[in-house]
Amino acid sequence: MTRSVVGLALLGLLAVTATAQQPATQPQPSAAPFYEYRNVMIPMRDGIKLNTDIFVPKGVTGPLPIIFNRTPYETDSTNVRMMAPNGPYREFHDEGYVFVFQDIRGRYKSEGSFVMQRAPRPPGSGATAIDEGTDAYDTIEWLVKNVPNNNGRVGMLGVSYDGWTTAMALLEPHPALRAASPQASPADMFLGDDFHHNGAFRLSYGFEYAAMMETDKGQTPFTFDTYDTYDWYLRVGSLANVNPKYLKGRIPTWNDFVAHPNYDEFWQKQTILRYLKGAPSVPTLNVAGWWDQEDFFGPLAIYLEREKYDTARQNFLVVGPWRHGGWNSSDGQKLGNIDFGSATSRHYREKIQAPFFAYYLKGKGTLTQPEAITFEAGANEWRTWDAWPPKTGVSSRPLYMAAGGKLSWDKPTTQPQTSAAQYDSYVSDPAKPVPYRARPILWTYDPRGSGWATWLLDNQRFVADRPDVLTYQTEPLTEDVQIAGDVMANVFAATTGTDADFIVKLIDVYPEDVRTDHTMSGYMLMVSNEVFRARFRDSFETPKPLTPGQVTPIKYSLRTQNYRFKKGHRIMIQVQSTWFPLIDRNPQTFVPNIFAAKETDFRPATIRVHRSPTAASNVMLPIVTPIVP
Repeated sequence: MTRSVVGLALLGLLAVTATAQQPATQPQPSAAPFYEYRNVMIPMRDGIKLNTDIFVPKGVTGPLPIIFNRTPYETDSTNVRMMAPNGPYREFHDEGYVFVFQDIRGRYKSEGSFVMQRAPRPPGSGATAIDEGTDAYDTIEWLVKNVPNNNGRVGMLGVSYDGWTTAMALLEPHPALRAASPQASPADMFLGDDFHHNGAFRLSYGFEYAAMMETDKGQTPFTFDTYDTYDWYLRVGSLANVNPKYLKGRIPTWNDFVAHPNYDEFWQKQTILRYLKGAPSVPTLNVAGWWDQEDFFGPLAIYLEREKYDTARQNFLVVGPWRHGGWNSSDGQKLGNIDFGSATSRHYREKIQAPFFAYYLKGKGTLTQPEAITFEAGANEWRTWDAWPPKTGVSSRPLYMAAGGKLSWDKPTTQPQTSAAQYDSYVSDPAKPVPYRARPILWTYDPRGSGWATWLLDNQRFVADRPDVLTYQTEPLTEDVQIAGDVMANVFAATTGTDADFIVKLIDVYPEDVRTDHTMSGYMLMVSNEVFRARFRDSFETPKPLTPGQVTPIKYSLRTQNYRFKKGHRIMIQVQSTWFPLIDRNPQTFVPNIFAAKETDFRPATIRVHRSPTAASNVMLPIVTPIVP
């Protein structure tokens, strides 16, 4: 069946707020009848006017603060969702706020040109230079002067792109901006968010999202004519075929992907992190989900960067057991097949988010917000920390890959008698890449239910027996293992090629017989994971080839995590070199630009993962000692 990506462009909203299997509910009746509605076109400093919807509670006396959201996903759709009595803003409705929703420039009813993640304006660029931060500033200036009965305090929040527009408002904040919550905001599109991870291109998401966002209504840049997009992307062949065959040069973001395969000034000026230094302090609640399929890197990176300058101690972090934006769309007790034992999303909205904004925007209550709050899956408990990652009570301990598919806490001390006994190997073939989830793989926004939103919790057993995936595991644990902090991969590898990708996954293997829920028996739950493109091992700006046959250390972060491996479970590590079509295929032959690779550049390679005393591949775990009960 042929499906048009662009014909369902509004489903892009699902990438932010809902899974395809569990679409964002639109409860009726709407709360809107309890508000005075006003639509205005607010002028920016360069004369462009932005479409803005304003909702003021009826019959409320006394000045109220403003909750402000800026979105590329259409204010009309956002209003329906947010203004629902039991929608994401339900706790705010009870508290009493003025709500404002705005189409960012160039989207839907707003004037101007849309630029995907428009780069922050350089310092000293002039009074009329604009970015998403100046548009937020100009809008807030207008709101506090023109919305009757406001108290002069504004709070901003949003998820994903809306989270990024919130973070942008922090660079040069309006004095009335008194609280902000960038949630699942991207921070760097080359190092760790939507479009690349450690330089490896996120093919299916980057392709489909860019086409959706940058195609005019009525145009169809391409269609999926296969049910399983694994087949479709494999048939595309080299990414050099994409523009000639499908996009025809009409998608600016795709053209940027092709033109900037390395971490050059294009990507560096776009990242928000470099602009946060010296930004005025605004109380900030950074929010992330452990199983965010799109932007997990960003919110942690923004939190850590702001933390460097947080002398007022107004920079906070919350990480829960959620997918992308999952704290808004359900009660948060289950995600995929995993039950977390309580309504984690409702707890966040009621006990953390609502009190945060009430305190800073209304002066209500006493703020008891810890520096960091994380949900420890496995134990299914909320934890509080004085710092994140924790600075005390945690020790890094390597878990070594060993012979026979085993994992050991002990480093190998005896050199094997034969060189073949020093490593495990597999053949990575670009013509037969490892799927990133069980097939069929539907396109990201497929209304039939693509599985995209929860794939990080899929059972990894489906690849455990593939010959191009190395699998190592411990014996059943005799006691709980609790981790809190950064998980690091240290892989010592050699290849017959001149380039390679490495995907390392940290997995919790459930007991073979889970009597309380047999569907979880032997389940392999991915706890941490990440890809690294080896050409960037020394520099993201200047890639270089691997030397065939030479053992090379590949060291990188599997990101941060707070998790408990329970007694009786096993810890597993999987290593592979393809993850398709989530990640584009590395030709495994070094070429200057993979987007321009020839079909003949794609060649099988034998990958060796070493486990000798001098090249002891491992994953470094941040072990909590003693274990927190």
